[in-house]
Amino acid sequence: MCCGYQSGGCNWRGRVCGEIDLTVLRDLLTPDAGADRVVPPTGFTARLTVFSAGAMAFLAVFALALSLAAGRVAHSWGDALARSSTLRIAAAPEEMASQTATALRVLQTTPGIAAAQALSPEEQRALLEPWFGPDLPLDTLPVPQLIDITETSGGYDATGLRLRLSAEVPGAVLDDHTRWRRPLVTAASRLRLLGWVSILLIAASTGAMITLAAKAALAANAQVIAVLRLVGATDTYIAKAFVRRFTLRALSGATVGTALAVLGILLLPDAGEESGVLTEFGFYGAQWIWPLFVPPLAAVVALLATRSAARRVLEELA
Repeated sequence: MCCGYQSGGCNWRGRVCGEIDLTVLRDLLTPDAGADRVVPPTGFTARLTVFSAGAMAFLAVFALALSLAAGRVAHSWGDALARSSTLRIAAAPEEMASQTATALRVLQTTPGIAAAQALSPEEQRALLEPWFGPDLPLDTLPVPQLIDITETSGGYDATGLRLRLSAEVPGAVLDDHTRWRRPLVTAASRLRLLGWVSILLIAASTGAMITLAAKAALAANAQVIAVLRLVGATDTYIAKAFVRRFTLRALSGATVGTALAVLGILLLPDAGEESGVLTEFGFYGAQWIWPLFVPPLAAVVALLATRSAARRVLEELA
């Protein structure tokens, strides 16, 4: 069923209102020298379309890499902190050894705990060194004893363990990392969402700029369009020429922008294991297929934007 605009026949307006079908794809891939001459091959609209598509594709690849990296970080942080806990024992120096031994015995007999190990003074010094420096006199300070707990996949009953520890090791404090895990995972998840929102905004901005470029090209060629109509050219023929030319320009520009972005990601230096989200930035394994979707997506956005612009401008020039 067609909708409203009759100039050039039902087929043209039906394509504008409907989906991208095989006929549209055939029109894009089939060269038509006569139709291509309708659209100027150069000019500021051509440069604007290629540049905007390339720049937006470049940004989209980096936004996609950021979103995927944030997802990996959220998953790794959540898994790492969910499977570990820390027991802190604060006691007098003469009681520290006995309370540590009692705590280890309680932990080793608790279902859901795979391993429990008391940190050595050197390991505790290494943990405190980033805040207090390498010359920390650990032996003269009332530093609590830390016990690293590794959980099984099913986890353990934290409430029950706290009750046992309060009875047998009064100076022990159990930290299951919940207060640390949730904010970190939430922040990484929101960063991933921000990446996807950025991609949507980039696509919308690309469509807006291509729409402006297409309208400018159509308006600048109003006299040519009028002559074409006088010699029998339909609006379908004219619009198809503009849609094909702007879609291919966007595709070529987005391909170059995507290639440059992928090259830039490949050339990024190693950020090291301590750099958080930067360590995971980029694409891994099968994720490298995702940038390949950016140029076709840019072409689809350009096709829809040019199609809409051509319909409106041709209606105004009718």
